[in-house]
Amino acid sequence: MKITSVNLEVSAVRRSQYPTRNLPEFLLVGRSNVGKSSFINTIINRKNYARTSATPGKTQTINFYLINESFYLVDAPGYGYATLSKKNQKKFGLMMEDYMTTRENLKQVFMLIDFRHKLSKDDIMMFNYLKHYQIPVTIVATKIDKVGVTQHQKLRNAILNELELPVGDEFVMFSNVTKEGRSEIYDRIERII
Repeated sequence: MKITSVNLEVSAVRRSQYPTRNLPEFLLVGRSNVGKSSFINTIINRKNYARTSATPGKTQTINFYLINESFYLVDAPGYGYATLSKKNQKKFGLMMEDYMTTRENLKQVFMLIDFRHKLSKDDIMMFNYLKHYQIPVTIVATKIDKVGVTQHQKLRNAILNELELPVGDEFVMFSNVTKEGRSEIYDRIERII
């Protein structure tokens, strides 16, 4: 896949603001600070298109990136960030639930997890939620370059044992530094579009 055009087309907080083009959408979910912006920048082959932040919880809208005029990468607010008020956590939760359960354009979720850490309760809850609604998921283990290669198989097995991925769902090891995993994400997107 060659990325020829990228445009942050819409930042939405409600259904009426979603794009009206009937194009496939690929949703990115993950804990705050898991590396969603870095993932987007690696996938679209741009340095700082999606803003990375040292402050977790910066993304507060659902951002629709139009790629090659043929599909959207959809960046969602990170979950599990404790300093967000309960009211804002609930608001984000309802916004995401509405998108995930009603959006027919949603074809696939890329669920990003930090390869260096054990899965959080929020990660497991999100995975179970996606499975409950039968939304196809690719687990993307980010920051693999920060873990010694000798640990990779052990950590990968621990994650797979905890999540019990159904047939059809995939697991991708990903690094925005080495670009490992990018071609697998491209393949997944191309198969669907």
